[in-house]
Amino acid sequence: MSFFGTPPISQRYLDTVKPAPVQQLLRRPGLGKLLLLAVAAAVIVPLLHAKFGAAWPSSLTIDVSGPLGKTSDWIIDNRDSHPLFVYFLGHLSNAVVISVRGVYLLLLALGWTGVTAGVTLIAWRVAGVRIAATALISFLVSGLLGMWVPTMQTFALMVVAVAVSVVVGALLGLAAGLSDRLFKILRPVLDTMQVLPAFAYLLPVVLVFGIGVPAALLATVIYAAPPMARLTALGLRGADPGVLEAVSSLGATGRQRLLTARLPLARKELLLGVNQTIMMALGMVVIASMIGAAGLGDRVYQALASVDVGAALAAAIPIVLLAIVMDRTTAAAGERLGADTAATGPKWLRGWQAWTGIAVVTAALALAGRLSGSLVWPGAWAVDVARPVNDFKEWMVDHLYSGIPVIGGTADWAAHFTDWVLNPLRDGLTALPWYGTLLIVAALAWLIGTWRTALTAVLAMAAIGVLGVWKPSMNTLSQVIAALAVTLVVGFGIGILAAGSKRFEAILRPVLDVMQTMPQFVYLIPVVALFAVGRAPAAAAAVVYALPAVIRITTQGLRQVDPAAMESARSLGATRWQMLRQVQLPLARPSLLLAVNQGVVMVLAVVIIGGLVGGGALGYDVVTGLATGDLALGLVAGVAIVCLGLMLDRVTQPTERRTAGKGA
Repeated sequence: MSFFGTPPISQRYLDTVKPAPVQQLLRRPGLGKLLLLAVAAAVIVPLLHAKFGAAWPSSLTIDVSGPLGKTSDWIIDNRDSHPLFVYFLGHLSNAVVISVRGVYLLLLALGWTGVTAGVTLIAWRVAGVRIAATALISFLVSGLLGMWVPTMQTFALMVVAVAVSVVVGALLGLAAGLSDRLFKILRPVLDTMQVLPAFAYLLPVVLVFGIGVPAALLATVIYAAPPMARLTALGLRGADPGVLEAVSSLGATGRQRLLTARLPLARKELLLGVNQTIMMALGMVVIASMIGAAGLGDRVYQALASVDVGAALAAAIPIVLLAIVMDRTTAAAGERLGADTAATGPKWLRGWQAWTGIAVVTAALALAGRLSGSLVWPGAWAVDVARPVNDFKEWMVDHLYSGIPVIGGTADWAAHFTDWVLNPLRDGLTALPWYGTLLIVAALAWLIGTWRTALTAVLAMAAIGVLGVWKPSMNTLSQVIAALAVTLVVGFGIGILAAGSKRFEAILRPVLDVMQTMPQFVYLIPVVALFAVGRAPAAAAAVVYALPAVIRITTQGLRQVDPAAMESARSLGATRWQMLRQVQLPLARPSLLLAVNQGVVMVLAVVIIGGLVGGGALGYDVVTGLATGDLALGLVAGVAIVCLGLMLDRVTQPTERRTAGKGA
């Protein structure tokens, strides 16, 4: 009989010797934590129920709408006179407007010929022929769709936002990489910033700068700078100690060590930081259209507001193409660092001659376009895709929404998911006593972390009640839980299949690459076309958005299991199912937990955006607050989203415990 069918002798002996209850409890710290919480609950819950009841008590709620309204009024009244606005924030806002407008006017001056040629040649120089061809096709498609001017507006905002984000992130990363004290201070701040949904960044900047380009750009910078800071610090702190010691032995100063050793050794991390900053900035620029950023995001937002799927798709395709071009170009440039890049492109595309040639060709084509009188894409060349897409959407409404024998239709699926999953979850969470919710959160966070983790999660949930948005938060939480469950079931299943089949993984990889480069907004378009509006479409968009990360992390975790353990299990006669269940999954537990954590964060981000398509709850409050100028409503909902994200992060992210000196 195989090893997996018969327990080892030592295990059979232990099964016959029953340990004392106290010893058994000590061997299971998780059980001890639960018993301690149960004892505390037995004492505290009756007291809380007798004093406050099951619903969140109004006596523990703080009405912040009054102070927020007064703050908003003070800012509006003093925006043109207070020194803070006149001498600092006003100049900052003007600098942002001038920078974005300058880049936009430059793009318009180059014309569609100059911009297309310049981007294509730069991609050729730094990333190769395939990426250059992708860039060329992408910009031509943007013009054919009639979206050239909105694409240039988004591109101009992207250029300035990425430049500022890279500078700010690099400076913060430089400080954290060279100072242990600053690293300890910045690390929790950056951790929290990366957990927060993108919507949370819109409200504070609107409160200070109002609706417009400055608020949109600064919100983008706040959202996109943390990856650059983290990767810069990681690269500097991970520099080879041997190289640094060798440089120091030659008498180099601290500045010389930084410029000649640390920064060159961290080149790949720095370029990866630029890549991640670009992707996050592009996603945020689209969302920032809600607070005054013109361009493609505004077209998508306006189309979604009127449920015009065709117009939304016409604006979304250039967003996806722009994301793919920028992602592939920076990623390929990072891979080529340290390799022999002299053979890239023809002979004239090498060294400083390359950039001179790019500038000359771009200027020549821009001049040719100007002389021909076509600075922007000719309207006669545009192709209207909105009408056929809307016709197809109407056909889907007539044939796929309902009435399909046996399986029903997409409308039926959405209705069943809402009635059988979302509504019971929402009603159950809303009916659950508030102290019961806090106890469950404390138990989950303490089981996988420490008492500090549990305290942070409980305080985050309590803050939601104090703000007076407990019920809409439970509604949002129900959507997150439902979408996360579907994401994990599908993601783990596909990840296991991809880990076991290299051919399947090769087929899946380009699909996941495209899905991971798409901004959050874009996922709302197909689900609106398939499911109309409501909470189910918002959950479906969240599932599609979070799936790539869960699949990739699961596949990587299973692939990285120790080959020796796999070979040992195979030699003992284990089947593939036994190896998966008893070897791969247990050893890949950290990666699986990371997949759960990333799934939670990404699902929450899109469920909130789902407020645009009928998701309701906190997302709807944020959208309504931004649309109506009710900053109190939007800001309170935004803070509740932050607290919900912080709680979900803590209950799904295991805390590393120090085990030095305690033995294995």
